[in-house]
Amino acid sequence: MLSRGSFLKNVAIGDHNQCTKRFFNSNSVSIGCRKPVISSSSSSVGVRSGPVLAVATNERESKSKQQVSYEPSLADRLRLGTMSEDGMSYKEKFIVRCYEVGVNKTVTVETIANLLQEVGCNHAQSVGFSTDGFATTHSMRKLHLIWVTARMYIEIYKYPAWSDVVEIETWCQSEGRIGTRRDWILKDCATGEVIGRATSKWLMMNQDTRRLQKVTDEVRDELELYFPKELRLAFPEENNGSLKKIPKLEDPAEYSKLGLVPRRADLDMNQHVNNVTYIGWVLESMPQEIIDTHELGTITIDYRRECQQDDVVDSLTSVEPIEDTDALGANGSATAAKDVNKSFLHLLRLSSDGLEINRCRTEWRKKPSRI
Repeated sequence: MLSRGSFLKNVAIGDHNQCTKRFFNSNSVSIGCRKPVISSSSSSVGVRSGPVLAVATNERESKSKQQVSYEPSLADRLRLGTMSEDGMSYKEKFIVRCYEVGVNKTVTVETIANLLQEVGCNHAQSVGFSTDGFATTHSMRKLHLIWVTARMYIEIYKYPAWSDVVEIETWCQSEGRIGTRRDWILKDCATGEVIGRATSKWLMMNQDTRRLQKVTDEVRDELELYFPKELRLAFPEENNGSLKKIPKLEDPAEYSKLGLVPRRADLDMNQHVNNVTYIGWVLESMPQEIIDTHELGTITIDYRRECQQDDVVDSLTSVEPIEDTDALGANGSATAAKDVNKSFLHLLRLSSDGLEINRCRTEWRKKPSRI
């Protein structure tokens, strides 16, 4: 989420699975899935009292649900996370650690991606969905279904520095008949300023057949308890960057980094390369002069194929041609935009056969002057 994940048949098989776990409880504290206590009486879907997980029974026709309550763990009590009053979103505060800061003395985009993943994980656990890394509902586990991530889009307006406190809010909702989406908003806790936004798209896959599957009515009934009642988007603007398609980068690329090999630390619990590692690989082929003078403003990544421990990966990068309409500034001049902003297309592929792992777009802006 991005985020971890592995990919197969043109989608990312989620270890962000692991972490894009949707959904929330109605309390204003983060509640984990420990020490289950089954209540003696069942309640309707709409009733929530305290920390509750709505679990589907076999009698789907009656729409009845078992109510399961949980005692918070030590981690839940120490975590700086809270549910919104209506239970439709989750917020958590994070202190930036020194090891999360890069050469610019601010957090790296990998740090941002990891924090998005973490808050997604904690959000799912606060609702009581599975804590095994797959964020699955009762019906999903019964049907052997898992979540897979298809796209991640991140915009960063201001990078936090060491010891800054960041608050991240996240929520999930439906995305057509075959998927869901998770959105995030990042704020500077000291000022309340929005410093970033992100969104992601998720699909459902059968864990045994590795084929995509529509979200069933049974699963959707479980999920919709925790979706906002009205559509809420981190990027409500028309024609925003999260909607922009990424063309395939063709050879020859202007820049390349060949022979990238996954480290053991790059693997998730499913023995696939995690999503954040892909972001690092994309940036490995960026020209150094851009790294020295610019900072990343947006990144879009489409996940298409899994990558495992023994795979060798090539990272390719080229400058994206700028269309005249996109390059023009407010005064009709393209000069300022071309001088300040740079856009690049990226491709990660298997070295052995050239199969596409993912494609990516990054947009860069001049580094701000720092005191």
